[in-house]
Amino acid sequence: MDGDRVEIDGGIMEGGGQILRVSTALSCLLGLPLRVRRIRAGRSQPGLRPQHLSGLEIVRDLCDGKLNGGEIGSTEITFTPGKIKGGTHIADTKTAGSVCLLMQVAMPCVLFASSPSELHLKGGTNAEMAPQIDYTVMVFKPIVEKFNFTFNCDIKRRGYYPQGGGEVVIQMSPVKELSPINLTERGTVTKIYGRAFVAGALPIKLAKDMSSAAVRCIRREIRDLYINIQPVREPDDQAVGTGSGIIIVAETSTGCLLAGSSLGKRGKNADKVGIEAAEMLLQNLKHGGTVDDSLQDQLIIFMALAKGVSRVKSGPITLHTQTAIHFAEQLTKAKFTVTKSEEEDPSKDTYIIECQGMGMINPNL
Repeated sequence: MDGDRVEIDGGIMEGGGQILRVSTALSCLLGLPLRVRRIRAGRSQPGLRPQHLSGLEIVRDLCDGKLNGGEIGSTEITFTPGKIKGGTHIADTKTAGSVCLLMQVAMPCVLFASSPSELHLKGGTNAEMAPQIDYTVMVFKPIVEKFNFTFNCDIKRRGYYPQGGGEVVIQMSPVKELSPINLTERGTVTKIYGRAFVAGALPIKLAKDMSSAAVRCIRREIRDLYINIQPVREPDDQAVGTGSGIIIVAETSTGCLLAGSSLGKRGKNADKVGIEAAEMLLQNLKHGGTVDDSLQDQLIIFMALAKGVSRVKSGPITLHTQTAIHFAEQLTKAKFTVTKSEEEDPSKDTYIIECQGMGMINPNL
């Protein structure tokens, strides 16, 4: 500690931008001054990339905070938060950096603002190494709203690698406190649906090929369910650049949503994109958890902030999730336990993530 600054080592565990997102959001919420050293130390390009910097800047602006060391390539920052306020805020990565990752850092903060917020997030909507915006709308949103808040996500424009140029507007109102969640019953898969998209210079045939390949792959394992993966061509006035990809969601009888997704890129055949997404979905269905690998770590900060005990049944715990838990425990009074689930079926590799939340109360309401 430097005075009362919390010291964070940005190079441990997952060692990426996630450490920055979790610790900055919690710093903002708890009014804790922060120093993060060795940012992304193990990455091929260490330090802040445009997307991480935009995330830090939007949190700084949300709470009238002070940020030092905020430049591209910087491996150390200090952040001193102020009071969280609502209103309209803009974050622009000016690259194909993910708008979904900008949302991850800003959303917990604006839940505890003094008035409603509108976030204009600009960058890549369907980026590698990040959730696709379709995942955010189709899976993340309905599940995270179980913590007892709602938000509106309006996709104004889609933007793809390398230039980005997408824009998503998030509107949300603050809450007094978050309720805990209990996601421990998988139920049975009742439907499988999704969208295969192309944009820009690509023909709709590619979307149809991705969709057909995905359906064929899922059919080998799941024979009796109707699978509806819509091929779509994004309207030219609502997409910047050329891109393609697919997301497939399985919905269960208890309201769980698990997904698989994949992005097209030059030289990668459309069938392969569809099969990758289908295999990811089947993998997520195999472990028997109620959340998929992409959602697992995104729920941690909300579990830590909620009042009461949250329980989530998941597949094997990812390094991202372990990292989120580590920093949530370091910065809040939340306490996590992860135990192997006592399954009737020993072939299932499932775990219960339990959290006694800190019970954050919005001082502004």
